[in-house]
Formats: sequence, structure tokens, C-alpha cells
Amino acid sequence: MSKPAVSKKATAKKTATKKAATKKAAAKKAVGVVRTPREPEKTTASSAAPPVEQAVVPAQPAVPPRSSAAAQPAVPAQQTTAPAQPLATTTESASPARPATGIQSAFSPAVDGGDRERLLAGTHHEPHAVLGAHPVAEGVVFRAFRPFALGVTVVAGSLRAELHDDGEGFFSGLLPLRDVPEAYRLLITYEGNTQETEDAYRFLPAVGELDLHLVNEGRHEELWQALGARPMVHQGVTGTRFTVWAPNARGVRLAGTFNYWDGTGYPMRALGSSGVWELFVPEIGEGELYKFEITRPDGTRTLRADPLARRTEVPPNTSSVVHTSHYEWGDEEWMTRRAEVPAHEAPFSVYEVHLPSWRPGLTYRQLAEQLPAYVRDLGFTHVELLPIAEHPFGGSWGYQVTGFYAPTARLGDPDDFKYLVDSLHRAGIGVLMDWVPAHFPRDDWALAEFDGRPLYEHQDPARAAHPDWGTLEFDYGRREVRNFLVANALFWCEEYHIDGLRVDAVASMLYLDYSREPGQWTPNEHGGRENLDAVSFLQEMNATVYRRVPGVVTIAEESTAWDGVTRATHHVGPGGFGGLGFGLKWNMGWMHDSLNYMAKEPVHRKHHHNEMTFSMVYAYSENYVLPISHDEVVHGKRSLVSKMPGDWWQQRANHRAYLGFMWAHPGKQLLFMGQEFAQGAEWSEAHGPDWWLLDPAYGAEADHRGVRDLVRDLNAVYRDTPALWQRDTDPSGFSWITGDAAEDNVLAFLRLDADGTPLLAVSNFSPVIRRDYRLGVPDDVPAWREVLNTDAASYGGSDVTTPHPVKSEPTPWHARGASVRITLPPLATVWLRPA
Repeated sequence: MSKPAVSKKATAKKTATKKAATKKAAAKKAVGVVRTPREPEKTTASSAAPPVEQAVVPAQPAVPPRSSAAAQPAVPAQQTTAPAQPLATTTESASPARPATGIQSAFSPAVDGGDRERLLAGTHHEPHAVLGAHPVAEGVVFRAFRPFALGVTVVAGSLRAELHDDGEGFFSGLLPLRDVPEAYRLLITYEGNTQETEDAYRFLPAVGELDLHLVNEGRHEELWQALGARPMVHQGVTGTRFTVWAPNARGVRLAGTFNYWDGTGYPMRALGSSGVWELFVPEIGEGELYKFEITRPDGTRTLRADPLARRTEVPPNTSSVVHTSHYEWGDEEWMTRRAEVPAHEAPFSVYEVHLPSWRPGLTYRQLAEQLPAYVRDLGFTHVELLPIAEHPFGGSWGYQVTGFYAPTARLGDPDDFKYLVDSLHRAGIGVLMDWVPAHFPRDDWALAEFDGRPLYEHQDPARAAHPDWGTLEFDYGRREVRNFLVANALFWCEEYHIDGLRVDAVASMLYLDYSREPGQWTPNEHGGRENLDAVSFLQEMNATVYRRVPGVVTIAEESTAWDGVTRATHHVGPGGFGGLGFGLKWNMGWMHDSLNYMAKEPVHRKHHHNEMTFSMVYAYSENYVLPISHDEVVHGKRSLVSKMPGDWWQQRANHRAYLGFMWAHPGKQLLFMGQEFAQGAEWSEAHGPDWWLLDPAYGAEADHRGVRDLVRDLNAVYRDTPALWQRDTDPSGFSWITGDAAEDNVLAFLRLDADGTPLLAVSNFSPVIRRDYRLGVPDDVPAWREVLNTDAASYGGSDVTTPHPVKSEPTPWHARGASVRITLPPLATVWLRPA
């Protein structure tokens, strides 16, 4: 957190001495009222001050405005209170709107005791009703609350009026004006510094009634436009509007670099029953740091980051930052055509990236110069970025979010992140990001008990506490919390042009008994284990995103057999629930089964053959992604190539054969960084992929480059072959040739496009060459040609290939009218298409 430039304690004594002397001098020349030249010079003492001699004070030259809105005085540590003084004013020859009577009223303009106490304690709900300028029967009252100020003067046109110091930072004065000036400014004198500024308490609320209504209803789909810090021009004045939802707070004040992190003089107002607090602060803007100082129901205070901050400090610093985007997008072509084909009917291969460690040390803009070119060269259609939203602990990889509306500042500012997304789009690459609505950390400056009571988390501590991660679960049944999350999903898609959200840990949201023992959870109203609030939230989120942002896809990381994850929300399933409405779902079952099979020595694989075929039993129950993600290559699970049995050659051969099988299997593909070149070590966020393995000076560089060349060719053939993606979710797009050749460790199947054009995929997961291996094929294809072979020498294989077309024979086989005889290379996958 930023600190004041000058210590308060260091200047306290000097300030107190000088202030007392200043006020003693001011008492000798005080003037009680504003008069015309013809007005008789007779007054009576104000009830706020002892009688003093009064005189007309000549007009003073205007004090020049401060050169910078961010410039601030040195702030002393304590306030020295002098005896109360009457109001002093000056004016030119023009008469005021309300002539003086010559007898001063007993009315006191000072803030009364109750308001004064609440303002000092930070528990005032309506500071604007007390501070600022207000018409009264006697004229217009001006009140200011400026702790540590030596004096405050009101400037309105030719009028200059020094307010009376009421002590403890309060200043007030009564001017005999008919109306409140349309515009006035305050001259604030501090030790060695005078500022001229607008009065923050003269402005109407800068958030509209419709916004408040929608916030209260939990239906504000652009919540980020209503809450948070928003630079703007309000009532003709440039400044920043601050708004925050804190319904349980007794008071909220604003603290930041612009007030030396002392929010005492910046109380915010509560806007009706919405729970929203607001303050428009003139003349501050982008780059200012801020937090909200919240007085809890028990009277204690807490300093909190803005839940809707658009920008944050670089961790471990935790302040929010005022931000306005100035980025001009250049991805119109991409945005126009991305909705032309649904994701489940289009090529969709994903390169998963942890940005901070992909190339450690690079910023968003530096990554934009390298990542798009690398991904495009390898032929992936999309990148998936591990959580981008701000998070305090880098070791969480972004999965414990504190800044849901801010890209992590570790790599640059929000516009820099937009530049990266834009660069990927202009390279023809879609951008997915991991989104984490399942939980949030307990940091005492973030969302946990935000306003002194459970707010974003569930009221029931047992429901709020996430049993696995030491975090808190959102209260999906509270409409404002659901609004916060639904709007957040839209925010990333609309503001940052994100093409898809991979929703993390969906299973932990769906079940009340997730990771809980009997007695540790309470059944729902129907006696079941389903979290009905979470189900409703996910349905609302998906329906809203698909309605507002055509072309975007939502993807569920859901590890159970929940029915209807990718079914439409209005289609009720056998369990009585509508679908969750996701576009795609990670196929965790396929991942676990297939990796378990591949980890076995080939001699044992025949006993686990069903682990490679079982996925086709349920392949069309959902729209699936086949994920080899970061979770599978970290924390003792070993990298993909290191999971494979055998020596180094066999490990790489298994690795290549597995990727060939994966790219041919129904479903979309996802591969984590480093696995595309068979990195042997587990991933670590501390240093990222082992790029040195691709250095030509490294002796085994060719082994790793060969695997990467295979991935490039897999993607190229995949994108050029509609049979591999066009009917991914249609059972008629797949047909087994042989799924029961367990003794041979062979799997063979057809993929078919919308016109019926096939691709034949054959995997031999044994380390022996199988010559003249007969496979049944459709009898309407006279010949087949090999389009990909993972055993090719260029990939590091033994180069058992079939360079010439293979003719069909009229020999029925595998329940087909024709067959072919081909040589199957060891530990390899072969793709063939009609010649």
C-alpha cells in the first residue's frame, strides 16, 4: 500500500503552533456578513463566535489552481483546534442576491453534534446532506470536512468567503445568498500548501436510478458499469465516481493516494436500500490507488480492495487502481465470423498456457510478439489461458481469485492484456480463459466478510467453507452475488473479447456433499445432495452469455456423471433438472482411463483394453473436450511422456501414438504447454517449459523437435479433415472397425464427415510390427492412402510407413463387405483417407 510522502507525526508540533498563530491573526480582521457599499456598518455577534470588530475586507486576487490534481499537502499527524472564529468574506461592488439586514441571525451553520460524531466515526449514511452547500432560511450554508486543513475558503465567481474553523477538520459558514451557486470551488490551506478544488459534496449521485434498481434486483448484466471506480465527466466536472456494494456497513469512506490513505474526510453516501455507497471525487483520475474503508456492524473498520476494480497493483501489493481503457481493437474480422459455426461442429484444438511461465519474464505485449506466432505455427485453433483474473498467490496458478474484474497486473495493465488477445485474434487464434466462480480466498482485504458479515460467501459457515482448498464458496442463492458472477462472465467476453470460458471446479459447486462426510452437510429442500442454487446460477450464467455474446463457448470442468451439463437449460432431463447449458465439457473419464492404459507395459495392456474403448459408450451423452491439462503433469503425476513405459525411444513412441489416437477420437483436443515437445520434467510455474530441449546444441534436440513436428502435422491434417470434427457430437460420425482386438493391442475406427467421407484411424499399442494386418473397410472406397503415421522417421520413429495407396479387397472382414491389408508400425497410430 502506498504511504504519505510526509510523516504526519513529523509535522504535528509545527502545524499546531503555526495554526494557532494564524487563527489569532484572523480573528482581528473577521467580517460577519457580506454588504453593499451603502449598507450601515452595524452587526451583532454570531452565536457561533464571540463578538469582534468587523470591517469590509478588500477583494483578494484569485488563488491560482493547483498544477496537478494529484498534488497533495504534507499532512500533519493531529488537528490543533483554535477558538471558533466568525465567517470572513470579500466581494466586489456588485450587491449579493439576498441583502443583509444588518442583524445577524442566531442560526449556526456548523455541523451539529450527531452528524459530527458520525462523520468522525465513519458511520454517516448521508454526508452529502450535511456537507457541501445547502439553502436555509437565512441564506446558503457551506460546510466542509477537511481534516488537517488550516483553512477553507469558498470561491464562487467574484465571491470569496473564508469558512469558520469549527474544530476537528470541520469548517462552516453562512452566506446571505438566495440560491446555491451552480458552481463553486474550495481553497484549502494546509501547512505550506494551498489547493483549489471542487467540492465533492456538491454533486448529485453519479449512478442512475435504473442502475440501482437492477443492482437491487440482481439483474444488472453490465454491473461493471455501475459499480467500481469509473472516471467520468459529471455535472460538467471531470473526476472519478466510486461505488461499492456493502449493505451491512455502518459507513464507508474512500481512501487512496489522493488523500494519503486517510479516508476520514471522504465519507461515501448510501443510495437508498440498494446497499450501494457512492462518492464522486472531482479532479482525480487514472492511476490513482484506492480502497474502501468500511465500518463494520460492530464498529470496527476494515480496508478493502474494490470487488469490481478494473485494475490492481502488482502483487503482493493489494490496492485497486483507477482505470480507463484507451485500447482500440483491430480484430473486427475475427469477431464478425466467430459465430458462423458452433464450436462443437468446428475444428477445435487447444493449447493450454500458463502465461507467467510460458516464457518467464515476458509482459503481455512481449508475449503478443511470440505466442500467436508459435501457436499458429503449430496449428492450434485456440489457446486456453490459466486464470487471468488477479490473484495474490502466484503458486495458486490463478485459481484463488481476488480481483474478478481485473487481469493480473504481473504482466502489464488491462490494455496490454487486450493487446495480447487482439494479437491472437489477428493471427486467427481463439482465446479461452479459465474462470473461477466456485470459490475465493479468505484474504482480509478482499471479499471474505466484505462488510463485516458474510456477503459473497454463504451465511452458513458449513456451506461457506470449501473443504479442500481453505477458501470460501459463493452464496449462489443471493441475487446480488449471482449478479456479480454472471456480469463477470459477460465482462470478460464483452470487454476483453474472450471467445470462451472454461469454468473451473463445477463439480464442487453442484454437490452439497462435495468432499464432505455424512453429518457435515444438509440436504436440499427435496432431500437431495444437489446444490439447487448453484444449478440455477450456472443455468443463468450460460443462458445469459449465449444470449448476449454470440460465438462464445462455455466449457465445464465437471468430473462426475451429472446429467445434462451440455444440454440446453430448458430441456429437462430424467433427473428433473434442466440442462446446465454449457457448450462443451471436459471428458475427465476418458482422460483417466486412457492415461491409465498407456501407463501399463504393453504386455499388460490386453487386460485393460476396455479402458480405451469405454469412452465410446458415453461419448455422445455430452459435447466433450479431451483434456491433457496442467493438472495431469504436475505434483507428482509426471509429464505426459514420462507416464509412458519403456526406454526413451518407447516412451516417445507411446507418446506420439497416444496423441494420434487422441486427435482421432470424437471430441475436441486440449494439450498443456511443454507436452507438445515431450518435456520429460513435470511443469513448474517457477520456470515453465524446458525450452532448452529444442536447442540445436542439445544432443537429444531431434527427439523433442520430432514430437513437436508431429503435433504440427496432427493439427494440419485435423483442420483439413472435416470427418475429425464436423460430427463430433453425432453418433453417425463414428464407427468401430475393431474395438475388441485386445490380444493385439489394436484399435481401429472410422470417422465420417457430414457427406459420409471417412477417415480410418488405426492404433497399434504393442511394440511389434504387425504386417498384412487385415481390417474391414467400407466397400465403396476402392483405395486408401496414408495421411499421417506417428512412426515416421521425421518424428523420431522407426519409419515403418505405407507410402503407396492400399487397395481394398472384396474379402469381408469385421462385418464389412471389403477389407485392406496394411502393415502396422510398432507403438504407432496411422490415419488413412480415401485415395
